[in-house]
Amino acid sequence: MRIAYDVVPGDRPILLVHGFASTARLSWAGTGWLRFLEEAGRGVIAPDLRGHGRSDKPHRAADYAPRQLAADLVVLLDALGLDQVDVVAYSMGSRVAAALARLAPERVGRLVLGGAGPVELFESVGPATLAGLLAGQTPADPVVAAVLGPVLASAVAAGGDLAALLACVEGFAGAALDLPPGIPVLYVAGGADPIPDGVAELARARGSAYRELPGRDHVNSLTSREFKQAALDFLS
Repeated sequence: MRIAYDVVPGDRPILLVHGFASTARLSWAGTGWLRFLEEAGRGVIAPDLRGHGRSDKPHRAADYAPRQLAADLVVLLDALGLDQVDVVAYSMGSRVAAALARLAPERVGRLVLGGAGPVELFESVGPATLAGLLAGQTPADPVVAAVLGPVLASAVAAGGDLAALLACVEGFAGAALDLPPGIPVLYVAGGADPIPDGVAELARARGSAYRELPGRDHVNSLTSREFKQAALDFLS
């Protein structure tokens, strides 16, 4: 499995993990994160998850189990000779980061998890619903219609592999956000984003930090300067 990634040299590299139907460059370069962290002197590793961007795109659901995506990140850290990194992740990427923390907790320093809450959206969606979205059907779930539909349509229009993305939905469904004890975590969510519903209570129950971005939805939370600064402050 070939995993593509970008590296920005700097002190104490931060691993950035993008969300579903996105890429490292869309999520992190296009929203200003790479420039922001580079100007702060922090290094960056930004991979394309399997099934996305420039990485390989298998079509079997089993290839998208959370542990598989987390194992890709372990291999990437090994290849770069990094024993431990801080992690910033968003949406589906937050669950990949959580799987990494469970698989190899010694490789994770501090975690910033954005756009994700206790409920895993794919479990109630399924590939048939997403395929219907592309065919112009309107799903009963308004969150799916408002968020996942446009994201998936945009990814396919940009040349994304539909079969790989549908396999990802099936294989990743039900992924946990559970974390081992001892890893400091900052949870971040847009105030107008329904996807991470319940994350404030989750953070409080875990004794972790939480930051809400007023008025931000699931798409534009990543462009928030407040999000970037809160993450940098927490990781510093």
